[in-house]
Amino acid sequence: MFAILKKMICRVLTAALLITPFQYGYAGMIPTDQANTAALAQTQASADRSTVVQFLSRSQTVSELQAQGIDLDTAKLRVAAMTDAEVGQIAGQVNALPAGADGLVILILVGFIVWY
Repeated sequence: MFAILKKMICRVLTAALLITPFQYGYAGMIPTDQANTAALAQTQASADRSTVVQFLSRSQTVSELQAQGIDLDTAKLRVAAMTDAEVGQIAGQVNALPAGADGLVILILVGFIVWY
């Protein structure tokens, strides 16, 4: 009985191998600028996230977030959940602020985005 079962399993597996189509992989060359663009976009997204997280870590920002009832860890988690486009937009606004200027508008914007 064991031999019959073994033969039947072998026949089923052989038939499955013959019936199943083989799939071939295709590897092609891509231009260098296309590969660099993807790597640059990933690097830019990381830099933007870092900029926003550093902005959130400032003492003035932390005190303003606490005044609005938002925990710093919650704000960082929400920034991590944002899309790259949203983070890029906020990072662009943070980078556009003059050095030493009052960033109240950006702070309110970040607080609004984190809150909702």
